[in-house]
Amino acid sequence: MSAMSTGCSSSDGKDEERLTAQRENYCAQLGAWQTARNAARTDPSDPSDPSDSAGDDEAGTVARDTFLAMRPLRDETVGQGRTLAEATVAAVSNSDSEAEQRIVEYCGDMGFETLTR
Repeated sequence: MSAMSTGCSSSDGKDEERLTAQRENYCAQLGAWQTARNAARTDPSDPSDPSDSAGDDEAGTVARDTFLAMRPLRDETVGQGRTLAEATVAAVSNSDSEAEQRIVEYCGDMGFETLTR
């Protein structure tokens, strides 16, 4: 019986390690998106010149990376009945500052507050 519970324990430990790594990756991607978004907002480029959209392109690329990192965690709750997926989409796609606050708090609760801005 001891061998069986050790096997489960080991499996549970690996699952927890994987979950922690996924959360860390998500929070790192979220922080990268925040940095790219903020840089695009302060970019003095000419909005009428399509060649000056590098900041927006970078923010879009990093946003996609954030969505990909969120996928395995999408059903985790972030408060008020919202899932991580719903809050991430609202924050990244719709500039919802309340949703962004929720996902930053989520990262803080997971111990990765230093990865977000």
